[in-house]
Amino acid sequence: MFNKRYYYLIKIQYLGYRFHGWQKQPDVKTLHLMIDRTLKYILGDQKFKTLGAGRTDAMVSANEAALELFLYNEPIEDLDAFLNLFNYNLPQDIRVLSIKEVSSDFNVIQDSKIKEYHYVFSEGTKNHPFCAPILSTILDPLDVELMREGAKIFEGTHNFKPYCYKATDKGKYNRTIELSEIVDNNIYEANFFPNKTYVFKIRGKGFMRNQIRLMFGCLIKLGKYEVDLEFIASSLKEDSNVVMDYIAPASGLILHSLEFD
Repeated sequence: MFNKRYYYLIKIQYLGYRFHGWQKQPDVKTLHLMIDRTLKYILGDQKFKTLGAGRTDAMVSANEAALELFLYNEPIEDLDAFLNLFNYNLPQDIRVLSIKEVSSDFNVIQDSKIKEYHYVFSEGTKNHPFCAPILSTILDPLDVELMREGAKIFEGTHNFKPYCYKATDKGKYNRTIELSEIVDNNIYEANFFPNKTYVFKIRGKGFMRNQIRLMFGCLIKLGKYEVDLEFIASSLKEDSNVVMDYIAPASGLILHSLEFD
């Protein structure tokens, strides 16, 4: 019988390129599987449970993500030593950033949090293959200045139903975007990157399935003059029945930061 539980908030970062997303699935390698497998090894027979702050798709990376660790009966005596041991045994594309004890009232899923995602991309040229894990290569030339204008239209509270994959009539699709902008990339650098790269930054409290990739897919179509600014504005109206037909590739998407209120 387990009489007491202990609660810990763990911040992690990972390169998602070789994983099939966060959630455990049969016969594929996922981030949650590797986290739990490593914890099982270092905790031995101690009972535990982990809960992620959210799910990421296959090949999506995170500069800062979070999970909650529940331990039964025995607490962690030395958090620094535990962090070092955890990192020593994790695969090289997952790293623990921090660990702290939290109260039983804390809920990693339900507690209010702000997420900032970055979509890193280049346009008009074939890139070095080493770019593939974190930089999306859009081979067609894009009007990035027009895309910058389009990105700002997403800011505010709108109906984002067209930007939810397989949306139904029962969902809640009014969401608030605090920041939506395209900037020159000076955050992610490598000597094999092309000379000019960009970051689509987007920040808000909650995002739906494939929402950001559908939004950026629409911006790609804008950059290729397949849609215009009015199309984006009208797609966000309450009575919009638009269905977005292009999801941007996953490998350019990074969960940049996650902040709890």
